[in-house]
Amino acid sequence: MTQSPYLVQPVSVTKIMLKVLLALVPGIAIYAWLFGPGILVQISLATITAVITEAAFLRLRQRPITPALFDLSAVVTAWLIALSFPPLGPWWLIVVGTLFAIVVAKHLYGGLGQNPFNPAMVAYALCIVSFPALMSQWPHPLSHGGLPPLDQITAIFMPQRIDAWAGATPLDHLKTTLRLATGNDTLTVQNILKDHTIYGIGGGNGWEWVTLAWLIGGLWLIQQKVISWHIPTGLIAGMGTLALLAWAIDPTHYANPIFHILGGATLLGAFFIATDPVSGATTPRGKIIFAVAIGALAYLIRVFGAFPDGIAFAVLILNMCVPLIDMYTQPPIFGEKTKGGRS
Repeated sequence: MTQSPYLVQPVSVTKIMLKVLLALVPGIAIYAWLFGPGILVQISLATITAVITEAAFLRLRQRPITPALFDLSAVVTAWLIALSFPPLGPWWLIVVGTLFAIVVAKHLYGGLGQNPFNPAMVAYALCIVSFPALMSQWPHPLSHGGLPPLDQITAIFMPQRIDAWAGATPLDHLKTTLRLATGNDTLTVQNILKDHTIYGIGGGNGWEWVTLAWLIGGLWLIQQKVISWHIPTGLIAGMGTLALLAWAIDPTHYANPIFHILGGATLLGAFFIATDPVSGATTPRGKIIFAVAIGALAYLIRVFGAFPDGIAFAVLILNMCVPLIDMYTQPPIFGEKTKGGRS
């Protein structure tokens, strides 16, 4: 309706979660096409684990099982965990991460709508701290010597039979190479990006296309009003601004903003992770502050920290700040005078 009185049709959790899953499909399809079916196996493992764990804990809590399972929130969490984990990691790694997310990050806080932290990022943080070597090994594209599809399944279920199949992420490789090259003026960012096949047009080789698919899916979510523009724009701006400043100061040691925006989990985090309506900020100004801080903190962690990417830790740290951000960014109530004299 374009004129009042307005009738607002209630939007169900199931419909929102289904749209999020649909928005992830293009990225998953390109992911599987470029890097093989390992990611589909991980998504299946995470989904089965999440659904079974969700049903078991709902039964333990004596809550209705069917409505909670069909709201698809556990499936969305499972997919985001799978997309954050290495696609050829051992099967038990994704199972442990998903179990922890559903049990500790979701149900111990009271279930859907009560969790202060993003469950998928809690799972990632647990596993990157506990199993840093396994969580830092990512495959090469199939067209550049990646593991054949059948060997990918073997690597997931019987990793001891595969001698070597992966390497560091582009972000981790660049950071490590620059640190080892301290004092070597010829080893610049430009030379490293140009000389190594792990890098592609704007980010990691192949990964930039997956990232662009996240962008398309995310823009569709905005068009469908499932998420607002505030958090994706703020996160990209926060990371891009810091990356631009560092690159302008010393382009030989800091990659350009495009590399950071198209690299790592920036766009997946901007459109699908930081936009979690439960653990994220809720006011318009709060969303901007929340997202800019995530982008800036993620950049600092990925460039100066010990981990290959910083999106997960930045999201979790800012999740802790959400009550304070929301309290100080509440819009004025209609009729209430603000400091500027407007209501």
